Amino acid sequence: MTTNTPGAKLILLTTTHRVAPGLLAWPAWEALRSAGRVLAGDAGHPQVAAVRQAGVDVEIVAPASAPALARLLTEEPAGRAPTVWLGSPDGDPGLTAALARLAVEHAGEVPEIEVLPGSYDLPGARLLDLVSVMDRLRSPGGCPWDAEQTHASLVKYLVEEAYELVEAIEEGDRETLREELGDVLLQVLFHSRIAEEHPTDAFSIDDVAGDLVEKLMYRHPHVFGDVEAEGAAEVEANWEQLKAAEKADRESVLDGVPAGLPSLAYAAKLVSRVRRAGFEGVPDEPYELPAELTEESAGRLLLAVAQRAHDAGVDVDAALRAAARAYRDAVREAEGLEPE
Repeated sequence: MTTNTPGAKLILLTTTHRVAPGLLAWPAWEALRSAGRVLAGDAGHPQVAAVRQAGVDVEIVAPASAPALARLLTEEPAGRAPTVWLGSPDGDPGLTAALARLAVEHAGEVPEIEVLPGSYDLPGARLLDLVSVMDRLRSPGGCPWDAEQTHASLVKYLVEEAYELVEAIEEGDRETLREELGDVLLQVLFHSRIAEEHPTDAFSIDDVAGDLVEKLMYRHPHVFGDVEAEGAAEVEANWEQLKAAEKADRESVLDGVPAGLPSLAYAAKLVSRVRRAGFEGVPDEPYELPAELTEESAGRLLLAVAQRAHDAGVDVDAALRAAARAYRDAVREAEGLEPE
């Protein structure tokens, strides 16, 4: 913006709370060290102490009006080094409003304004915001409902959100997929935040993430180590060998299969474990429709379907859901309704 104040310049140095204090880009440090004045609107600004420790003086001001801001920015002699405003993570809404009013009420007095990013968020930085929000909800003064929840009370929501995510994936609904991924992520954050409060065995989301990082690196030696693997099949074989070494204390090939899975998914997981282990001590169920369907014979037939589906490389649980959706749509069409 061209002004009537020769050489006057205001640099709005934007910052983010998602990086540690002092981690500013090189152009930001150059602007701070060469500035005529460095201003900030909040003494508690996370970057103020770090900037001062680097030998740069920071003045704390709070311009309450456009006239006051005009005097603050134009009182220095023409040609002086630029003034740098150390922007707060909240964007300094008061400053923004004052500058807008200043442009109208003090035309010709406004210095040139440059916006300079002081730092940039790394990928995943918004997860820090999510942790902060979850902590606020769970802490005193937060949400009473959130504060009352336990691992047990949240189980039904975890299951529901997981299945809603599965549905979004199978339906190919990208918008819903994004939303449901967030809902599942919320469950992980919620459970981790509750775990922090355990009196004797507390752990945090950082512990959860740290354990996961170690597991992923350990099970991907072809990426993080010196193991060579060609193709997905070899990678999967290495993964299973490493996983087996971790679970060497298990007595049965079926240890660790969660019994809380839906029945068909549970059967498919059992079959997968048995096949992978090469266990042949129990024969497959006969793959034929019995003369009379009872609870027992129907169950054995479904188990036989799960066995044959695994051998054919078919996800029997997903296959049944797809067939059920087609059945649902056929019923709606027979009713004269649009398929869902």
